[in-house]
Amino acid sequence: MTLSPVPGDGGLAPTIRLDLDRRRRLGMVEAIWGEHKSAEQIALVLAQLQAASELGLVTRVDPAKAEAVAALVAASPQRLVGSPQQTALALVHHQQARCLTRGTLPEADARRGRVVVLGGGSSDLAVAAEAQLALRCHGIACELVLDVGVAGLQRLLDQLENLRSARVLIACAGMEGALPTVLAGLLPQPVIGVPVSVGYGVSAGGQAALMGMLASCAPGLSVVNIDNGYGAAMAALRILQTPGG
Repeated sequence: MTLSPVPGDGGLAPTIRLDLDRRRRLGMVEAIWGEHKSAEQIALVLAQLQAASELGLVTRVDPAKAEAVAALVAASPQRLVGSPQQTALALVHHQQARCLTRGTLPEADARRGRVVVLGGGSSDLAVAAEAQLALRCHGIACELVLDVGVAGLQRLLDQLENLRSARVLIACAGMEGALPTVLAGLLPQPVIGVPVSVGYGVSAGGQAALMGMLASCAPGLSVVNIDNGYGAAMAALRILQTPGG
């Protein structure tokens, strides 16, 4: 999104240029980073997505901003969404995932394969839930498995049979970030590691987990950026969409 002057109002109004071809080109809906956008900008983005009959997905939205967006949509339906029918489409704040969606999420299609998102502990929940929601927005069957960190390895071992039937595993972990390495050493599926910004001192906001995953001795482990649950979900989606993958 760029901002351009509006003649006569002395300020800036958003000029929205969305990638509305992304679904056709990549099989993905366009997601919007919400943390550094205003409520007004997010409302305008959602309006354009709805006008294009696209599902709206906005990441990193806290409850206060979600309420502000909802108020803008409700207060200015014609300016923001164009018609009463579009106004009625559901705007939902997914608090665990810290995301907004607008529109109906598709039903999961089990034929496309199942993804399991794992979290070492409940501190990883926000990142894991973001990954799960992003996959749900694309009709991917996805299960969330928490509290399987390596500090109590038996909890992970108890889940191995369940995990074997998944096509892709996404492992979210803070502290030293060992969970993806353990998974990639035990199971043959693609494993995508997500370092999470939790932990004391030298954990350094997820840096230790990131470095540990990048230095993993488990061959073939893929790693995304710190707290990037959405990016991990899209990596999994690319794997599922690969013919014969």
